[in-house]
Amino acid sequence: MARYLVALVLLACGVARAEPQSREDAWWTGPMLAPSGATLPAGHWLIEPYLFDVMADGHFDQQGDHHAGPHEHDLGSLTYVLYGLTDRLTVGMIPRFAYNEPAGAPNSSAPGVGDFTLQAGYGLTQYHDGHYVPAIALVVQETLPTGRYERLARPSDGFGSGSYQTAFNVFSQDYFWMPNGRILRARLDLTYSIASGVRLHDQSVYGTASGFRGDARPGDGFTADLAGEYSLTRNWVLALDVIYQHNASTRITSRLPPGPASAPYPLESGSSYYVGFAPAIEYNLSSQIGVLLGVRIIDIGRNTSSSVTPAVAVNMVF
Repeated sequence: MARYLVALVLLACGVARAEPQSREDAWWTGPMLAPSGATLPAGHWLIEPYLFDVMADGHFDQQGDHHAGPHEHDLGSLTYVLYGLTDRLTVGMIPRFAYNEPAGAPNSSAPGVGDFTLQAGYGLTQYHDGHYVPAIALVVQETLPTGRYERLARPSDGFGSGSYQTAFNVFSQDYFWMPNGRILRARLDLTYSIASGVRLHDQSVYGTASGFRGDARPGDGFTADLAGEYSLTRNWVLALDVIYQHNASTRITSRLPPGPASAPYPLESGSSYYVGFAPAIEYNLSSQIGVLLGVRIIDIGRNTSSSVTPAVAVNMVF
């Protein structure tokens, strides 16, 4: 699907030159994955709920070879709730909810609360027409372990990591005018995250079993997301994210006396990475309300799952 969206953009850009489109004439929802590098104006809200279904169909081993597996569904939602305290300072939160349908095991007993994120972003620069400086923001996110992760009656009831996670982000956004006069809005987002250690009891999201006592130490993570949005018309926009994510190894250790109950710990998960593509189409009802329909595809990676994730989102600014 991604190649067809790119082909449409290239075809549209190949037509005869036209009068440049004004930014006021372009309405945007935002790509599927990359947040904006522009802070909100003071006193403005952005609310953007997402609904998605992570459909896993296999995994990549340590060598990057793909192995097909049973289909699983992880249904979820997250909502960006952001507020402009000043023209350069935006604060907000991201609540999450989930429901899991694993293959060959019971589904979640009920929808549950996932981990909860607080964030604050400061705009270093702002975009102005006629200038070559993009909008750049420094964003700090703190994710709180509000989702269940241990002492699980069934593994599918685990919706969180149990870890306090701090992410340091650099978000950027720029505008480019194509030969036909239409606008391509581009974003480049970089993220580095660190996580605290976790005390584990019994069955957990880390794969431990009933009776286990020990600790998990999630590895640091790095994410790079390059995204573009092409304004086909005032209302219709084509979008594409290309995302790379790397996670260092997670280490699990046992606090039980040496013996069968503590084997095979300590255990290293091994580092992992994936490359994903997220084509999407946006329909903007106005400059303040838009709808996005997209899909994230992970078919390149190592020590991670392969998946297809359809999603729908509604972006509202007021």
